[in-house]
Amino acid sequence: MSKLKEEKTLVLIKPDGVQRSLIGEIVRRIERTGLKLVALKFVVATKEQGYELYKKDETWLVEKGERRIVQREGAGEPIEKSAREYGTDIVNANVSFITAGPVVPMVWQGNRAVGIVKKLVGGTEPLTSDVGTIRGDLTVDSYDISNADERCVRNLIHCTDDPREAEREITIWFKPEEILNYRHIAEQMLYDVNLDGILE
Repeated sequence: MSKLKEEKTLVLIKPDGVQRSLIGEIVRRIERTGLKLVALKFVVATKEQGYELYKKDETWLVEKGERRIVQREGAGEPIEKSAREYGTDIVNANVSFITAGPVVPMVWQGNRAVGIVKKLVGGTEPLTSDVGTIRGDLTVDSYDISNADERCVRNLIHCTDDPREAEREITIWFKPEEILNYRHIAEQMLYDVNLDGILE
């Protein structure tokens, strides 16, 4: 099988998705694309897992912090920290939320798995996510209200941004032996060049 067909991505249903009983709906939406589920757990994340998941570099921290400063200025709120400190606050809020209750980490495999899942999940902010996406259809949170409440945006699901990052994030939640290698019957319809055997 070609490497493209074996691309893997991490999907994590966050505590709000679990508490709102959306596990089945989220799995169903991803499953319908033709991607293959190769690993799944139901766990309470540790702080170590949370900080590893949201491991951000200096550039990310400063960029997000600068955006937070602009939002605070627009709302007439005082600027009390550096951009980096505001960026660090965002990471801390994400970790606090991801460890607040059970989560469902999953690994999905298939052609362009990372891109397919990102398209299906939608943008980070539910308010501006497209209709038809998981975040756009199933929740109503926004940056404005999450910033006002000084918490992270509750957007049901985490998904990986690129294949290299997927490799790193998968190891936070799964050992290699926990990722199953099996043949799914749908793979023939999706990937078999000649569809040999359909009319037998």
